[in-house]
Amino acid sequence: MAGRFPVGMLAAMPPTPHTTPEPGEARIRDRGDACPGALRLHPAEDGRLARLRLPAGRLTSRQVEALATAAETLGDGRISITSRGNAELRGLADDCGASLAALLDEADLLPSPTHERVRNIVASPASGLDGLGHADVQLWARALDAALCAEPRAAALSGRFLFVLDDGRGDVAGLGGDVKLIADADGTAVLWPGGRQVFRLAAADAVRAALAAALAFLDAADAAGTGAWRPRELPVTHVPDWAGALAAAGIAAEALPVPPTPFSAPPGPGALGDGHLYVLAPLGRLTAAQLRALLPADEVRFTPWRGAVVVGAGPGAAAGRLGGLAAHGLITRPDAPLAGVTACTGRPGCAKSLADVRADALVALPGPLPVHFSGCERRCGHPHGAWVDVLATGTENDSADSYSVDDVPTPRTSLSEAVAAARGPATPTR
Repeated sequence: MAGRFPVGMLAAMPPTPHTTPEPGEARIRDRGDACPGALRLHPAEDGRLARLRLPAGRLTSRQVEALATAAETLGDGRISITSRGNAELRGLADDCGASLAALLDEADLLPSPTHERVRNIVASPASGLDGLGHADVQLWARALDAALCAEPRAAALSGRFLFVLDDGRGDVAGLGGDVKLIADADGTAVLWPGGRQVFRLAAADAVRAALAAALAFLDAADAAGTGAWRPRELPVTHVPDWAGALAAAGIAAEALPVPPTPFSAPPGPGALGDGHLYVLAPLGRLTAAQLRALLPADEVRFTPWRGAVVVGAGPGAAAGRLGGLAAHGLITRPDAPLAGVTACTGRPGCAKSLADVRADALVALPGPLPVHFSGCERRCGHPHGAWVDVLATGTENDSADSYSVDDVPTPRTSLSEAVAAARGPATPTR
């Protein structure tokens, strides 16, 4: 029901200070994180920013329309897709918090005001659609979201804590999750909590195990007293008792040696399975019109690669639908010039950026292999794995007209040549 959110929850929060650790020491954080949410708006150079958690990137048709309306009526008319498959709205007015919350609540996009920032769940986007994978982890994602929202203590998780659910194809397993579940061919699931231990358990226990692991992290973080947001920040003296947490939850689990992380490349844009489509958002941003162009659909799933799966596009309708989406400016072919190109917000939206990296990325047109344009050394939103690093290195005095491409100084005027050279026989790994 709309209108249930206290006004105090809608205020923009100040940035969180933290103490930088010495090498080898655990990070000590002085306060809880101020990661943006749908109810906690973040001040940016182009207005307030809202980050809306979409577990497994899932949107119903009604929610697609609500998100497009929010962008048009309250923001700058665009929707950014994050590297976790969430959505960001930018250019929001200082006083729009209550209106935004009511609009999102009406569309069932805010099932829990206390837990809205902790619903960080990435799942294999094509799971259940293309015949690949060992389980439909989209179903796991929905069950885990409900379990998180129903557990009061889970509200204490950081807005950065990430659950990753991989159906066994390896497309999302390498995305840095704090608690990972990977479906196996024998009907079991493999739990990787914190990346330090691995357990095999029944697939029926997968969701309960993920929640138990998250609560075990909170226990360890409380005991450590360092304000850790994620398991990797805990001191080595306070590793969570993962096995004990599973046993306490009544989950039978077998400890396993830590294997290599499974990996497969994300899907290329185009037809997906029987009657489904996959498209990429140019530089990770959709206009409200482009978002609406994804309809009709049974549902839309945003992906960690800043794309959208259109579920239920219709058998045999792929060619026609893809042509229409291309006409709206969406990336529908793996060989399209901007396929695989990402960029941070850059100027004018970010005060830390040294360049309008989105405009320069469009000029450079570096092509379909992973390339990321960053306005500063934070490299926000960069891909995982191998990618070409294009970093703005200019200062305010020289108009930010220079970059480095994989650490090689590069004038803006030769960006295309430098990126092409960097993307030669071997793609660098950052």
